[in-house]
Amino acid sequence: MSGRLDGTVALVTGASSGIGAATAQALAAEGARVVVAARRRDRLDALVGQIHEDGGRADAFDVDITAPGHAEALVERIVDDAGRLDTVVNNAGVMLLGPALDASAEEWERMVDLNVTALLRVTHAALPHLVAAADDGPRGVADLVTVSSVAGRRAAANSAVYNLTKFGVTAFSEALRQELAESHVRVGSVEPGAVDTELAHHIRPGVREDTQAWLDSIETLKAEDIADAIHYMVTRARHVAINELLVRPTVQK
Repeated sequence: MSGRLDGTVALVTGASSGIGAATAQALAAEGARVVVAARRRDRLDALVGQIHEDGGRADAFDVDITAPGHAEALVERIVDDAGRLDTVVNNAGVMLLGPALDASAEEWERMVDLNVTALLRVTHAALPHLVAAADDGPRGVADLVTVSSVAGRRAAANSAVYNLTKFGVTAFSEALRQELAESHVRVGSVEPGAVDTELAHHIRPGVREDTQAWLDSIETLKAEDIADAIHYMVTRARHVAINELLVRPTVQK
C-alpha cells in the first residue's frame, strides 16, 4: 500500500468506533502507520485486523487517556516504538446532554475530563514530536486535528457543559495554530453536526430518547463523512493548511 502519508505515523484517539475508527482506516489507506487508542480492546483489535486485511499498518493500545499519566505514556510508547509521530487526531469525546438543573456533577466532570483535560494531555505530550516530524519528516509538515463540534460554534439549551468543552477546544486549536504555523505543524479543527455514531448512546434516559428521535428524523452524516474531512485536512500539500471545517447534514439548521 502506498499513498500520500507514506513513512508517517498517526495517532487516533477514541478509535474503537465511529469517527475514530473511520479516520484510522482512511489514514492507513494513505500509507500511514496508524496507532489506534481507546478503552475497548476487542473493538481495537477488530479494527487493526481490518486495516491489516486491507493492506495497511496499524497498532492498538487500550488506554484510558483520562487517567493521569496514561496519555503521556501512550505518546512516548508510540515514539519509542515507531521513532516518530507525524499526525495526531484528538477524537475521543463524550456528549452528555440535558437540562443543567437535572445534571449530576459527575456528568459535567466526565465531559471536562475527556473532552478537555485528556485532550490537553495528549496534545502536550505530542507537540514536541510533531515539531520534530515537521522538521525532518518525509512531508515536511505535521498535523494536529481536533474533532470539535457544531456545538463549539453555537450554544444551545441542554448543552451547556458540552458547549463549554467544544468552544474551549476550538479556541485552543486556533491559538495553537498561530503559535506553530512557522514550525509547519498544521493545527485544525473539524466541527461535525449530527453524525450517526454511538455518541448519543451515553446520554441519560429520557434525554437520550428525545435526542435519538431527532437524529432519526433527519438524514444524518456518517462517520466516514467526517473521516473524509480529516483525510482532506492532513493530505494537503505542505503549503496548504485547512484550519477549520464545519460539516453539517444538509438539512440541519
